[in-house]
Amino acid sequence: MEVTRIRALRGPNLWGRQTAVEAIVSCTDNELDIEAMNGFDVAIRARFPDIDLLKPAGQEQPLSLAHVLANAALRLQALAGCPVSFFRVSATLEHGLFQVVVEYTEEDVGRQALDDARALCEAALSDQPFDVPAVLARLRELDEDVRLGPSTGAIVQAAHRRGVPYHRLTQGSLVQFGWGRKQRRIQAAETDRTSAIAEAIAQDKELTKRMLASAGISVPEGQIVTDADQAWQVAQTVGLPVVVKPRDGNQGKGVAVNLQSREAVLEAFEVASAICDDVIVERYFPGHDFRLLVVGNQLVAAARRDPPQVIGDGVHTVAQLVDVVNADPARGEGHGTSLTRIRIDDEIARSTLARHGYTADSIPENGVLVALRSNANLSTGGSATDVTDQVHPELAEVAVAAARMVGLDICGIDLVAQNVFEPLTKDNGCIVEVNAAPGLRMHLAPSFGKPRLVGEAIVDHMCAPGENGRIPIVAVAGTNGKTTTTRLVAHLLGVNGQCVGMTNSDGVYVGSQCIDTGDCSGPRSARHVLLHPYVDAAVFETARGGILREGLAFDRCDVAVVTNIGVGDHLGLNYITTVEDLAAVKRVIVENVASTGTAVLNAVDPIVAGMATNCPGQVIFFSTDPAHPVLATHRAQGKRCVFAESGRIVLVEGGWEQSFALAGIPLTQNGRIGFQVENAMAAIAAGWAMGVAFEDIQKGLASFVNDPQTAPGRFNMFTFNGATVIADYGHNPDAMLALVQAVDQFPATHRSVVISGAGDRRDEDLRRQTEILGEAFDEAILYEDMCQRGRQPGEVLALLQEGLVNASRTRKIEEIQGEFVAIDRALERLQPGDLCLILIDQVEEALAHIAQRVAAQ
Repeated sequence: MEVTRIRALRGPNLWGRQTAVEAIVSCTDNELDIEAMNGFDVAIRARFPDIDLLKPAGQEQPLSLAHVLANAALRLQALAGCPVSFFRVSATLEHGLFQVVVEYTEEDVGRQALDDARALCEAALSDQPFDVPAVLARLRELDEDVRLGPSTGAIVQAAHRRGVPYHRLTQGSLVQFGWGRKQRRIQAAETDRTSAIAEAIAQDKELTKRMLASAGISVPEGQIVTDADQAWQVAQTVGLPVVVKPRDGNQGKGVAVNLQSREAVLEAFEVASAICDDVIVERYFPGHDFRLLVVGNQLVAAARRDPPQVIGDGVHTVAQLVDVVNADPARGEGHGTSLTRIRIDDEIARSTLARHGYTADSIPENGVLVALRSNANLSTGGSATDVTDQVHPELAEVAVAAARMVGLDICGIDLVAQNVFEPLTKDNGCIVEVNAAPGLRMHLAPSFGKPRLVGEAIVDHMCAPGENGRIPIVAVAGTNGKTTTTRLVAHLLGVNGQCVGMTNSDGVYVGSQCIDTGDCSGPRSARHVLLHPYVDAAVFETARGGILREGLAFDRCDVAVVTNIGVGDHLGLNYITTVEDLAAVKRVIVENVASTGTAVLNAVDPIVAGMATNCPGQVIFFSTDPAHPVLATHRAQGKRCVFAESGRIVLVEGGWEQSFALAGIPLTQNGRIGFQVENAMAAIAAGWAMGVAFEDIQKGLASFVNDPQTAPGRFNMFTFNGATVIADYGHNPDAMLALVQAVDQFPATHRSVVISGAGDRRDEDLRRQTEILGEAFDEAILYEDMCQRGRQPGEVLALLQEGLVNASRTRKIEEIQGEFVAIDRALERLQPGDLCLILIDQVEEALAHIAQRVAAQ
């Protein structure tokens, strides 16, 4: 078995909506049926009893080793704690070759699980050991390392439930919510509106105390010290017991409380000063440790935090009792779990035990509570009890005032008090810290009490009621006309002043600015647009390759346009061998239309029309034939239709009608260019579905000129020496048919065509292009450029020549090396009244070359 071409499908894709790892797996004849592999099923079950070797329902062919690989990769992830359930194994037309697709929740874990599954299969085949517990432990550790922590994860999950899209910007906890102009960002429990100044104030514990005190909020008395002797002097001044902590610290690191002797103070100073040169010594206030969570102007949660502790049983040592507590699966290293493991191997733990007369080897009496730390932070092993419903309203107001005083929009208030059901006074409690980026674990999954929806509270704070951070998205797919339709839709949306982001096979555009060039019709370019803070709406040309390679860049779109499928293009690549296969890829955007959205479909193309059943939203059909059965049926049902009739493009819904004269749509040359009429209909339908005002659609249609700047390589017309020159990027049989129909509308005394062919197309597709052109042109110039896409020199030209063998019209054929040389040769021969169609390959360069020749004539 050989595993190659591993890809991560990061968005909705050909196989479903799940994120997944896709691999190409090659099996030998012996590996196509595991029942025929002597003893393999027994061997692999012995190593991995949890594997499922049953055939999926409805599958007739035997289970191959590729099926075992997929199932093992899924089961390993599931047993490691990842919520995955989907895999797919699809046989290709090549004997023994399969596409294996396995769902993942974290890409790194999915890739590692696939690699581990391959190692498992190899171990079973070669009778080698395979350590499943070690593999699962490694996958769990990797998953904990790369997945979002509980605080960020809770906010992301809350956003997802509300329908807010999100995108993880780094391997850490920086996440974007929403798209374009409506985007917001978080990092852990900080938002993009958390002030850096406020965060700096919160980190400076002494400054925080002064500011709170100026607002009349109770804080502990204390001072900053820089050496041990000074620490003891301040401790004597404020009165024992005291608290010693670093001035700039977090997560309870270096904090020691209830210190009642000189030795304890000096020892605590050494620990704290190792974290920060400035150390705070302040009065210890007896009571419980509470954390109050403020979001915006509201207290949303409160918890009592208890320090890490064990209860003696008269048998086990302190260290053994800690091991028992740490065996709780809810406790883990760091912050990836709801609780953190207790540590007793550091100076603070040893000192705390010593103050109570214990060591790690002591055996506490039965029922005796042994504290292992003085502070109660969850990050040092503490536990939490929810007390939100007990908080007095006046205390809640003080907490909000403290957050406002520091300037934090999300903040954790550390309160020491006997209880929280009384107002805060200087005698019954004090605020000891105000924290930016507070941990949410204690509120999400308290050790005792009710979990609180703090993630939802933060999302509600970031998004106004009814907002979900989304901007309108139009996705355009098809065989031909995608780029022109994409450009026209973007133009229509931008008429009213919106900033429209657009991707297509020419580049990436934000408003009128091109920010990238080249073929940008894939998901990476789309994500760049969604990240841009100026964008109000987005229009994406969505090519086959990007969907196969990575999936969509968005979870759903508002409008999906499919222009046509025809006889297809790019067939034979990436295991897409039939028109039906290609349609399944193009259909992905239709399947992921929002339930409130619309699919715009070509009624004349039966495969495209059939996609209507896959659309979760509404459908608008368009057709050049108003009597087409699909369109007529849709219209009879009172649904939206767009068609061409009597020199107009007509929109109907029930008894309502609106029309646009083709004479007012320069793109169509007064209706003479049939395929541009279709592109205009698709774009108008998309604008209609998006709610664009009809007067704006009219303005947009009138101002969209089909020149090399507006729509490069899309039937761009020039005049050279009294002849008509048309430059187009058509490169498949359907495009040739459409171009022939269009140029037939322009009278000419002599017709010539300049053409090459893309080497990655099928032989029959290359032949068919010139077969079509041979019926419509008197002369053909065939050119070959430097990039043959895997073909040998002369191979493409030979196939084009074969297509012209039985041409009824083409009599003169010439072969040229180089695209620009071929263009020059064609232009030199033109006489007034001639027409020349130039099928360009290097779009921008070729258009510039033609324009230069036209300008120089």
